[in-house]
Amino acid sequence: MTQASRPLVAGNWKMNGTVSGAEEARRVATGLAALPGVRCDAMICPPFPLIGLFARQLSGTALAVGAQDCHPAPSGAHTGDVSAELLAEVGAAAVIVGHSERRQDHGETSALVASKAEAAWRAGLTAIICVGETEAERTDGRTLEVIGDQVAGSVPSAARPESTIIAYEPVWAIGTGRTPTPEDVAEVHAFLRGALVTQLGEAGRGIRLLYGGSVKPSNAAELMAVANVDGALVGGASLKADDFLGIISAYA
Repeated sequence: MTQASRPLVAGNWKMNGTVSGAEEARRVATGLAALPGVRCDAMICPPFPLIGLFARQLSGTALAVGAQDCHPAPSGAHTGDVSAELLAEVGAAAVIVGHSERRQDHGETSALVASKAEAAWRAGLTAIICVGETEAERTDGRTLEVIGDQVAGSVPSAARPESTIIAYEPVWAIGTGRTPTPEDVAEVHAFLRGALVTQLGEAGRGIRLLYGGSVKPSNAAELMAVANVDGALVGGASLKADDFLGIISAYA
C-alpha cells in the first residue's frame, strides 16, 4: 500500500471471477494509467486462486491486489483456510477481514476479526476491517451502538494508519441497490472517526475510512465527497472495468 493519507478504492469480487477475469483487471490498470491525475489508490480483491495470477499480471501497474480473508495462524491443520503469510507471498498487499458476509455466513466474532487483523500485520499486509449494521439494527435505532461495539472488539490497539483501514458497509445496502443518504454516511463516519480517536489516540485520526454498499459510478462522487470518507469498498460494480473506473474517476 502507498501513503495512508491517500484515499483507496478497493474492489471486493467476493465469489466471482475466473482466470479470464485477469483481462478485466488489466483493463482497470490500463484505465488507471490514462488517469495520471487520479488522487487515490486502487485495488482488486479476487477469490484466493486468482490472487497470484493477478499479482503477476498487474506487477508494475498502479492497481494493487488484495485478499478477502485470512486465518489468524501462520500455518497448521486448518483445512480450507489460507494464512496471511501465504497471501503476502503470492503478491497480496492487503486483506479484508470481518466482512458482514463472513460475520453472518461463518459466525465470525469481533474477537476473531481482531486476531485476523493482527495476522495481516504479522505478514506485512494492510488489514481492511469491516463494520456495519443490519436493517433491523438500523430500524431499531442501534446503528451507532452496533458499530461502536464492532470497532471496540474488531480493531486491535496496535492499529495504525499505515497498516489499517476501516470499511463501513451497512449490511442492508450491500448488493441491494439501496444506499444511505450522504447525511447518514456522514453521521456514521464522524462517529467512526471519534471512536477510533478515543480508542487509539492520535493514530485514529489518520486511519482511512471507506464507505461500501451499492457504490456505483452514478453516486460515487457524492459519496466520496462526504467528510471522513476516504474511499470506497466496492462490490458488484468492481467486476466490470468501466464501472470500477467510473468510481475511481470520482478522484480524478
